[in-house]
Amino acid sequence: MPLFILAVIVFIIADIIIRFIIRTVNEKKIRKERETILEENINIDFSKEAVSLKRVEVPNPKAKIICVDDESVILDSFRKILVLDGYSVDTVTSGPEALNLIKSYHYDFLFTDLKMPEMDGVEVTKLVKNIRPDIDVVIITGYATVETAVECMKIGAMDYVQKPFTEDELLEFTRNSLVKRQDRIQKQLKPRVNITHLSGSDKLSSGEFSIPGGVFISDGHCWAAVAQDGTVKIGIDDFAKKLIGKIDDIEFPNLGMSITKGQPLFSIKQGKKSIHFNSPVSGLVSKINNDLSENISALDFTTYEKNWITVIDADKLDTELALLKIGKNAVTYYQEEIEKYSKLIKSFIKEDSKKESFELYWGQLENLDDKDWYSITGEFFKK
Repeated sequence: MPLFILAVIVFIIADIIIRFIIRTVNEKKIRKERETILEENINIDFSKEAVSLKRVEVPNPKAKIICVDDESVILDSFRKILVLDGYSVDTVTSGPEALNLIKSYHYDFLFTDLKMPEMDGVEVTKLVKNIRPDIDVVIITGYATVETAVECMKIGAMDYVQKPFTEDELLEFTRNSLVKRQDRIQKQLKPRVNITHLSGSDKLSSGEFSIPGGVFISDGHCWAAVAQDGTVKIGIDDFAKKLIGKIDDIEFPNLGMSITKGQPLFSIKQGKKSIHFNSPVSGLVSKINNDLSENISALDFTTYEKNWITVIDADKLDTELALLKIGKNAVTYYQEEIEKYSKLIKSFIKEDSKKESFELYWGQLENLDDKDWYSITGEFFKK
């Protein structure tokens, strides 16, 4: 083996070993710091805020957690296990104390025992979801009360964890809960609409509805961008994509076909279901976006710019553009559609998940059955 190759291999192995040693040293250092914080903070007197409160805060926590349980051994376990893994943890022994704290402090999670003498976990869950619906509630339960814990999920609890639990079980459960929370927050849509100015590589906000400046919006949620030569690029807008969610396939129009405004132009497919989108203008289909057909996931990045679906050589722009929305009119239309959708979706959300009726989520329509899915999509996109 040539000396040069041998030297490269030795260098790579040495680099891996050094990185491993540095990472191990850093992890031990961080753990030692958390052990010190844990030992010091639990001895601080927080009785002015809550008589039984024990608080341990770590720098840059993965999440902030409050735990309520009338068993001190459970609370001690929570603090030790979760603090050493990088969470800030408050613990109290009664529901009223927990409720007082969430009125003044921000928490990501509240873990509550199901059976407590002064206020049980069911009541704690109801009140927390009423006061701070943004906090995820987790029920701590024994085997005999799993059914009641499941009932708590119908009134807003995120999940439940059974005791007794091992350190690894609690850590895995908390990490998975954090992933679920972060995923939900990322998908949550705010009923705000922005006019944006995109370059070809910009990404639209995942949490809000956006319309690029200079783009026309049709009643059926197609966008249209007019070129100087009179051709019109057309695609689905941000409203349609974010509420529909996953798109599995696109059925493109035929090249050279003549289309009249309001006629079906293309279809998108989600599983076995499909939606026909009507053309916002009249003319001849001159191009289809083959690049998009080979990379549909690009629509998750943005539905605008290079992710157009088809191009039409328009022949009635002088009259038809006036029927489309642009600028402030497009924003107003989005806001009206969002309000209309929010009211309508409530009637389709199942009784066991009514809490979702007050929130909009990316891909919310994916969870509807076929009948409701076609009812909603027909109402908003076949126009």
